[in-house]
Parts: sequence; structure tokens; C-alpha cells
Amino acid sequence: MTLEGKNIAVMTSQTGVEKVELTSPCDAIIAAGGTPVHAAPQRDEVQSMVGDVDKDQVFTPDMTIEDIEVDQFDALVIPGGTVNGDNLRLDDKALDVVRAFAAAGKPIAAICHGPWALVESGVAKGATLTSYPSLRTDITNAGGTWVDEQVSHDTSQGFDLITSRNPDDLDAFNAKLVQVVSSR
Repeated sequence: MTLEGKNIAVMTSQTGVEKVELTSPCDAIIAAGGTPVHAAPQRDEVQSMVGDVDKDQVFTPDMTIEDIEVDQFDALVIPGGTVNGDNLRLDDKALDVVRAFAAAGKPIAAICHGPWALVESGVAKGATLTSYPSLRTDITNAGGTWVDEQVSHDTSQGFDLITSRNPDDLDAFNAKLVQVVSSR
């Protein structure tokens, strides 16, 4: 499976992204020959975390969320982190990006607290997905079906929706992301 020639948007807020949930999918995309493009609300440094309290590495995004043009990308990845997920679900531009990828029928992959953006944007309705367990009620209240699985892949809403629960699921998450995007 190759992602040669594929560009994948990786969307975060400015702070609170779980470091490994940002770096691991990007590494998997690169290893498969694709190009991850990190987008954040601003071009300022993005502060990653390990858990909810320990600041870790900073990353410089490649572009702003506002500058994402869906037709230039093959998929969207939304890393987790409690603060990151909470910030993204309050960012209208980020929610517009999620809706645009879904409307274009392009794959969306979200892990841990990343599915909050799916809930808030309305694209979780009717879908089966997983997440960090604390999002179960939010997903259910949004009309989705929550499952406790390492990786969930749902195509019922007209686009590939790939979700996972936490960093322990990254190998399965990354493998499914590469498989789905390489087959398109």
C-alpha cells in the first residue's frame, strides 16, 4: 500500500494536542510515501502534550485551518488530546473543514478526543465510531453509535470514517488510515 502523491491534512488546535497522536499518523503517512500537512488556527507554534498536564514538543504548522482547500487533500486526520479536541469543537473554521471533507466524500480519521469535532460538526449522526470512552454520551446524543473497538471504519454516511480510542490503538488506526487512503 502506498500513499505516493497523496496529501493528508492533519488538523490541530494551537495547544493540547496529544504528541504521539500527531506524530505517529504523520510518520505512518510519510512511511507510506504520502505527505502530511499540519494545519492549525494560526501559523504560530503548536504546543503538544503528553496526557493533559505535561507540555512536550512544539510544532510549526504548515498552514492555517482557514487555508485548507479540500480539493487539495486526499484525507483529513484529527489527532486527540482533551484540550485539542475541546478547542477544535469550538472552532467554526475547523468544523467547516470537517463538514467539507465529509461532503466531498473524503476519508476522515479521528482518534481519542478528536471525534468531538465530528460530533460538533454533525457528521457523527448516523455513523458508528469509537473514541476515548468519555465521549460515548456525546456521540450517542449526536445520533451516532459508539463502539468500544481498537479501530472503527464506517462508510454509511458517504465517506470513510476511521476512529480509534487512544494512543494504544495507533498501530491499528495508522494501518487503517493508510489502507483506506491508498485504495482511493
